[in-house]
Parts: sequence; structure tokens; C-alpha cells
Amino acid sequence: MRVLPSGSGGVLVEVDDLAQVLALAAHLRAHPPTGVVDVVPAARTVLLVLDQAVTGPAAVGAAVRALPSELLRGPADLGPGGTGATAGEAAAGPVVTVPVVYDGADLDEVGALTGWGADGVVARHTATTWTVAFSGFAPGFAYCVADGGPVWQVPRRATPRTRVPAGSVALADAWTGVYPGASPGGWQLLGRTGAPLWDVDREPPALLRPGVRVRFVDAGNA
Repeated sequence: MRVLPSGSGGVLVEVDDLAQVLALAAHLRAHPPTGVVDVVPAARTVLLVLDQAVTGPAAVGAAVRALPSELLRGPADLGPGGTGATAGEAAAGPVVTVPVVYDGADLDEVGALTGWGADGVVARHTATTWTVAFSGFAPGFAYCVADGGPVWQVPRRATPRTRVPAGSVALADAWTGVYPGASPGGWQLLGRTGAPLWDVDREPPALLRPGVRVRFVDAGNA
């Protein structure tokens, strides 16, 4: 674990893999060092945003370095290239249910790529509990990793689409996610949802936030 200052108002913690990110971020959200006002995970880092009137990078960095090393250890195999605690063990946050109409343009192709068939992909996608590891790409877009169950490794499309409709539910590599707005994209499209992923009048605006667990529900042909 490397602990680095990030300007005058932040501390960046670098770890080995996604599992350690999930474990560390969950712990720091539950037990933030004095003066930490936000915890922002990414694929291999956790950024701590500070209230500079209360603390500074040196004090928060020392608090992070003092955390027990056992915090980052756990069972093997989580997500792309990661080892450590499962997503559910590391980030047992609230559960959000997302209804999905599984009629995506790439559903049959994903069924062929995985060997599960289209119906098998839907069955496994809905049977899996996913955890939001981090956000990025666009406001409200959540990178969700499977909490146990089948191993998801689906390649991105060789040619990205110039426009993916808002609400598209998709897969890429070991991730699933939902496009909050229309945009270009190269993920494999499984279906669509009408759930509002991003709403500036809601607090917080993002429906799917780091640490939240997600269950996708088959909404039929609605």
C-alpha cells in the first residue's frame, strides 16, 4: 500500500487490486479518519478528500498507514486481475434493484461467447449480486463487479457504437453497467432499464454509488 499526498486537499492510496480497493474503501467509509469528507475508489486507488480546515495530508496519511494489514487480506479471486475479499464481504452496502428488459442487441452474441445461450446469460445476470466498485466514464455510470457466482469475462465489441441509448444494460470484461445517458460505447448490450441512474434533483444524484450492491431483475417484455 502506497500513501501519497494529492495536492493540499487529498490523499491517494495505491493498492494491489480491486479487492483491496473494495475492502479499504468500505472500511474508510465506515471509519473515516478525522477530517476526511469523501472516499473515492477507482480500479487500484482510493482517494481521500480532506477538509483542509480540520486536517492535512500528513495526518491522514499517517492514519491510513497505521491500518492493520489484515484489512486488505481475504479469499482469492475477485474481479479483473484481483485477489482478496469478495465484493460482498468487502462492501456490504445497501441493495438497489434494477428492472431490466433483456432484449439487447448483443444478448445472443454474449450467449454464444459464454456458451450459456441468451437465456442462460439472463438467468446468471439476474442471479448474481453485483457491487459498485467505482464510478466513472459519465455521471451516474457505475462499474459493477460480480459478488461470487459465475465468472464473467466478456470482451468489448471490436467496433464501438457511436450511440448507445440511455438505460442500456451492458457487459464488458468482468464488469456490468448501465449507461445513464445516450453516448458512444463499446460494451455488449444485454437489455434496457427505465431506472433513473442520474438525477441532479436527487440526493445523492447517482442511483448506483460505490459500495452499493445491485440486483438486476428480469422485467419481461415491458
